Amino acid sequence: MNVQAPEPALNLKTRVLRAATLTGHFTLRSGEVASTYFDKYLFESDPALLRAIAARLAELVPPQTEILAGLEMGGIPVVTALSQVTGLPAAFVRKAPKTYGTCKYAEGPRLPGRNVVLVEDVVSSGGSLLDAVARLRTDGTDPQVALCVLDRATGGFAALTAAGVELRAVFTINRNEGRDQAHGQ
Repeated sequence: MNVQAPEPALNLKTRVLRAATLTGHFTLRSGEVASTYFDKYLFESDPALLRAIAARLAELVPPQTEILAGLEMGGIPVVTALSQVTGLPAAFVRKAPKTYGTCKYAEGPRLPGRNVVLVEDVVSSGGSLLDAVARLRTDGTDPQVALCVLDRATGGFAALTAAGVELRAVFTINRNEGRDQAHGQ
């Protein structure tokens, strides 16, 4: 096994952006064409980078947290790594409940009545988190905090705040760091 140490001179944000920013010709979800693309799965699949991200996220976890709940799909590797760092149990929240078996929308430990912190990789509008919050609240769980690796600063923070959820991000990308990057998956 060949394990490479991270470049110590680079901060975490720079490492994530370098790992996940692609150049080329990309058609975005909006239909626009971009010359750069932010591929979040590239930082999520790098074990050294994911470990460093989890260590930084651990600093943002409120002390009373009982369960970390990662959102499908990008939040799953992040919450798994964060669970390893903090020792807190992880739950996995689906976009939609299963239509078979247990028909659950959240796998892992029972969430109702517990202090649950949501975990996501990248937040843009906050829509996925807001959907999860609505489902959880209907079921007796009231998350007050959501953690993310990257806040794209495109409305998610305000939307979550309006819903009574505090968003804590490892870092925020701004327009100066690449308009096209903020549109990637």
